[in-house]
Order: sequence, then C-alpha cells, then structure tokens
Amino acid sequence: MNKMLWVFLYMPILLLPILVYACGQSGDKGNAEDNNRSFIQLGEFTLQKVSPGRTEVRDGAGRRLVLVPKNAPAPGNVDSNRLIRTPVKRVAAYGAFNVSVLKALGVLETTLVGSTYPTEKWHIPEVRNGMKSGKIAFLGSDNSIDFERLDQVQPDLVLTWDRSIIPMLNDLDIPCVITSSTTAMCLNTRMRFVKFLAPFFHREDQARSFFNRVNTALTEIREQTHNAGPPLKVMWGDIYEKRVLVEPGNAWVAELINTLQSDYLFDDVFGTSCIEINVERFLYSGKEADILFTYRTPEQGATSKKALARLNPILSGIRPLNDGRVYAPLPHYAQSYHRLDEILKEIAAILYPELYKDDALRYFMELPETNPETRRRR
Repeated sequence: MNKMLWVFLYMPILLLPILVYACGQSGDKGNAEDNNRSFIQLGEFTLQKVSPGRTEVRDGAGRRLVLVPKNAPAPGNVDSNRLIRTPVKRVAAYGAFNVSVLKALGVLETTLVGSTYPTEKWHIPEVRNGMKSGKIAFLGSDNSIDFERLDQVQPDLVLTWDRSIIPMLNDLDIPCVITSSTTAMCLNTRMRFVKFLAPFFHREDQARSFFNRVNTALTEIREQTHNAGPPLKVMWGDIYEKRVLVEPGNAWVAELINTLQSDYLFDDVFGTSCIEINVERFLYSGKEADILFTYRTPEQGATSKKALARLNPILSGIRPLNDGRVYAPLPHYAQSYHRLDEILKEIAAILYPELYKDDALRYFMELPETNPETRRRR
C-alpha cells in the first residue's frame, strides 16, 4: 500500500485512543495522575513540565508556547512571540469564558486589564467595578478589536479564541494563547481546563482545589441520579434565521446528560461547539425530545415557548414546545465557569426535578407557555 495512503487512512485510528484517553481521565484518578505526571493532555491542549524553570504548553491552535519565570534568562531557541514570562501580571481576555477561568484561579481582580464586553454586559462584580473605575479597558467587540487601545493597556498576555489576530499580536510583540479548539471540550477537559492556565499564573494549587470541588459535585450527582427513572431525551441548540446550531455529542453538556442516565439526541454529531447541522436533522430529533436547552437568553427573546416559536415558527412543531420543557440560559450563565459545580448540579436538577425539589434554578429559566403579561391581558 502507498505510504501516504496508509497514513491518510489509518492515522485517525491511531490517534483515536489518545483523544479518548485525554477525555476519559476525569475523577479522582485523573486528578491524582495530573499531580504526579510531568505531561498532561486536556483534549487538544497539552501541558509539560520540562524542568523547574520551563513549562511548555500546546494551545488550541496547536502552537508550542514556552513559560519561564520572569527573572530567568530567555531560552535561545524560542521565538519571542511564544515566550511567556510567569507569573503573568496583565491579561487582556476575549469573551466571558476566559475571564471566568481567571476568577476560578483567583487572579481576576489583580490581572485583568482589558475586556471585549462593555461594562453593562458583565455580571461579575470585579469586572463591572474594574471597568467603571477605568482599571479594565473596553477593547472593542470580539470581531472588531481596537488594537491601538490593546497596545496601550500593555498586556503581558492575550487570552482569545480568535486565531486570526495572531499575526497582528505578533507585530505588537504581545503573546497570546488560543483557548478554544477545533472540537468541543468534553466533560473531562471542561473540568480540568483551569489546570491548563494555572502555570501561567503560578496557581496550580488553586486549580487543584477547583477541580476537586467540581469532581466532588459530579460524583454526588452521579450517585443521586443513578437509577433515577426512565431516560429523558434531550437536545441542546436552536434554529436561527440562516443557521441551525447544536452542541455535538462530544461536547461536555452532551456527555453530562448521558452520564446522568438520559439520552442526548445529537450524540451522533461530532465537532466544535455550536456546530451547524441541517434543519431536517434538528426537527427529526425534536419530534421525540422531552427537553430543549436553547442558546437564546431571555434578553434575546427566549421569554416563553410562544415567544420562541414567534422568533422562528418552524420551532413550533417540536415536542418540547408543546408537550415537553424548554430551558433558556440566564445572562450570567456564560460568565460562570468558576461555578461549574453548581451548573452541573442545576442541569441534573432540570433533568430530575423530583430529586432536587428544594433547589431553585440560578443559571437557567424554564420557559412558560406564554409571557406573564400575555396571560394577564387574558
């Protein structure tokens, strides 16, 4: 067989055990192994302790970055754009997830100097207060960064999902870390991602504490929902004007739903978070679904089942809008990675409310049939 053809056909098969291993080491065992190994793989991200004074990471773009202490001599074989001095003191961060990871590590208030959300969109008090005081700068939206303003705030590091800005940041001599990957984070990676960023700030102990807290919550949830009853059929996504987006079966929410003895209906879809599928596939699953998690917040129109159907009438035919349940994320949900343990428990409570009767929803809202004002007018 032609050598190149062999590589093309069989290399994905050879790599599959690596990916399965990277997404299969959750729990106490995975944490213990992290503590005793110099090399850690978290999905597509890797972390390797080369020596006491050098750590190498691979970010979501597959780039090798080298971390060395601020007072150490610069390695001679590392490009300046991929050399990061630690602990990092000044960070500019895209979006909400990266900022929430900083909060999980306990460095948000002391390190964040730039954000891509305006003040009014933030629900994290430290960020709102920092932006109001001028300590944290608004850098423009994710898709239209003011690079002159970014340069002025002089970050040591930029945390971003946007690979397209790497050349511009290289010109500005500002290192960056790509914190998203081409495939959605599995549950293991989501829980442990804090460990990937911890060495940048010398916060490994805080990362371990965070993981232990989340892992304890997951263990308790698994025990609580074991043999809870007939499995529910769940879908996570929405239909927009020109696109249909869902969470794939490899995403952490899908894995969590399956772990909790329910059936995730897009389990056969693989790829990035918010992956696009055709409308027929979405509607097919919608016929049998018990629960729909929409991406839309109440501020984006998800205030009731009727309101959601008005936004896109084709949704009105799926079962959750008629005989099932629909849940919308509240605005602060996307900014709450540092409360991942609470989010896992809340999703379990949504699936099995009879097991969590005293738990009020804090991150999601169950949509009523109609808006309250509509009911009052009647």
